Amino acid sequence: MPFSDYKTALVTGASSGMGAAIVERFRKEGLEVHALARSAGALQELAERTGCIPHALDVRDLPAITQLTKDVQFDILVNCAGINFPGSITTAEPEQIDAEIGVNLQSAMHLVRLIMPGMLNRDSGHIINITSIAAIYNFIGSNTLYHTTKAAMHMLSRQLRADAIGKRVRVTEICPGRVATDIFAHVNGTDAATARAQFIDGFELPQASDIADAIAFAVAAPIAVNISNMEILPTLQVAAGLTTVKPEPV
Repeated sequence: MPFSDYKTALVTGASSGMGAAIVERFRKEGLEVHALARSAGALQELAERTGCIPHALDVRDLPAITQLTKDVQFDILVNCAGINFPGSITTAEPEQIDAEIGVNLQSAMHLVRLIMPGMLNRDSGHIINITSIAAIYNFIGSNTLYHTTKAAMHMLSRQLRADAIGKRVRVTEICPGRVATDIFAHVNGTDAATARAQFIDGFELPQASDIADAIAFAVAAPIAVNISNMEILPTLQVAAGLTTVKPEPV
């Protein structure tokens, strides 16, 4: 389906990383792109560079996103907003649990609830959910909250295709592995330079633009084609392993 058949897109988590790259890629295709994130300064810079329409607000602000979906008819929705706190659920604070569910899952479900009915009525639209290989695989030392919310987004993506049966509304899930973005500083509670040295420098990693190109490929596919799920990993990364430990002495 050519990009020209779509007019508008909403991208959440758009101020940096994959979100910003998706905005930039969509703008190159001529779409009117609404970029949503909390970082007003970064959004303004993105708007000046790409011509997108910035919305500096928290994706959990239900009245605000409800009004936005009333003001604009969206043909493409990209749920890219996400947060990940360091540590496991055994050390999580109550507000961290609420925040991860709110940003990673609940906000996306609200946006789908608000936007998808119009797509179904028009018999046209594309929903793209950015999850993670954490939606499918588990890793020791990784955040339980992040895995749980991303796994829920994985199932949401699958169920939305069932909800859209008989309509030309496509749903694509993108499951990235390690990508060269600044998310690792937030996840590990370190400064950006330390996180980059540990997780990015010296590795051969996909760039945020590579993820945006993969999304553009899915959107531009013929209407009879729904690219339902992509796992995008570095060539030199594999999700594999089994850990066994000895019990602690009594």
